[in-house]
Amino acid sequence: MNVQRPSVTDRARREAESANQPGYMSGFGNSFETEALPRALPVGQNSPQKCSYGLYAEQLSGSAFTAPRKTNQRSWLYRIRPTLGHWGDFKKVESGFWRTAPCAETEVAIAPMRWNALPIPKEKLSFIDGIRTMTTAGDAGSQTGIGMHVYLITRSMVDEYFYDADGELVFVPQSGDLRIATEFGIIGVGSGEIAVIPRGVKFRVELEDGPARGYLCENYGAPLTLPERGPIGANCLANPRDFLTPVAAYEDRDAPSKMYVKWGSSLWVADIDHSPLDVVAWHGNCAPYKYDLRHFSPVGPILFDHADPSIFTVLTSATDTPGTANVDFVIFPERWMVAENTFRPPWYHMNIMSEFMGLIYGVYDAKTGGGFEPGGMSLHNMMLPHGPDGDAFETASNSELKPHKLEGTLAFMFETKLPQRVTAFAAQSPALQKDYGAYGAQLQKHFNPDKK
Repeated sequence: MNVQRPSVTDRARREAESANQPGYMSGFGNSFETEALPRALPVGQNSPQKCSYGLYAEQLSGSAFTAPRKTNQRSWLYRIRPTLGHWGDFKKVESGFWRTAPCAETEVAIAPMRWNALPIPKEKLSFIDGIRTMTTAGDAGSQTGIGMHVYLITRSMVDEYFYDADGELVFVPQSGDLRIATEFGIIGVGSGEIAVIPRGVKFRVELEDGPARGYLCENYGAPLTLPERGPIGANCLANPRDFLTPVAAYEDRDAPSKMYVKWGSSLWVADIDHSPLDVVAWHGNCAPYKYDLRHFSPVGPILFDHADPSIFTVLTSATDTPGTANVDFVIFPERWMVAENTFRPPWYHMNIMSEFMGLIYGVYDAKTGGGFEPGGMSLHNMMLPHGPDGDAFETASNSELKPHKLEGTLAFMFETKLPQRVTAFAAQSPALQKDYGAYGAQLQKHFNPDKK
């Protein structure tokens, strides 16, 4: 068990926290313990008759109580007030452009789809105001599927707090750094990194250096975990030690505030008179975390044939069907291309999974002809054909295949076994490239029966 119990004399760490600087512990899925005040954590039991400092003990369960040890997630929180003490008179409010599966508000013709980067508005938008849902899949009520969103944030949340009861949230920043103050501690995240906030965890999103844009996956299914490596063995892909979980950092703040909760596909809000980010100490394995995608160690074909994209899986949410994910988070980072006498980009294909792609920076090697820009996104739904554009095909088919390094590029894909339904916002957005679905028609006919 990876344990961090901050020392009473660890003045530098405590001063850093009081200055609102993040501190982290390393290791994915470990059971941590951390305290912002000495001896705030009970020893030998989880819920003593009286907790230190007059705190309340509260358990957050990210899985069923009787889930197998391997998948059981829970943390004990020692807080100034229990979550019940943060409660108020909740009222339903408009959720703006945030949508939840099932969502069948529009229907579009079957075809590959792609959008330019959504412009950052001039109006003041908090994290909650700035969500723009592009697709949904499955049914949040039955805890299957995902929602794929873009966030556009132009102001920090001030005395505003939020938690999502419908799903786990994966932040993928594209531009602009975020400071996510959670009840477990503080997470700073920027372009090239991700942050994952478990279902039910309270947080506040603040801007670090101006407006921010990025992607957000709302995972309704099983919590994300590291994929099995199979024949790859013990190393490569995402290594557990590179995942960072925040150390305890609490707020004891009394001020008129608002608590937002997304529950049952709806957005609710209540007035409260204090900050709910008041956890002084915690221990367990259900906690938010961050990961630098540049620490991912890719593997790939070193002789011939383009490998399945599953070799680039960072995190996966399992289903009851072995090997078939509720959602896989896959990245396409910098890497060497060395395969000989082979078509190096992805092959043309149709498959049972549906793919939502985004580009964080650089150029994606299968879409070199322009149109797929950082901040943009594409949707290739299940059993619909897709593959490289004409420029990528011609270049890959005719270039001399020397070892070549793809540099300055980072694309990602959220892939699910479920068909993704496009929202009305996405279907009507000026950012939609209306002619993208016809890119296959631009592929040239090369067939010649007289040429072997």
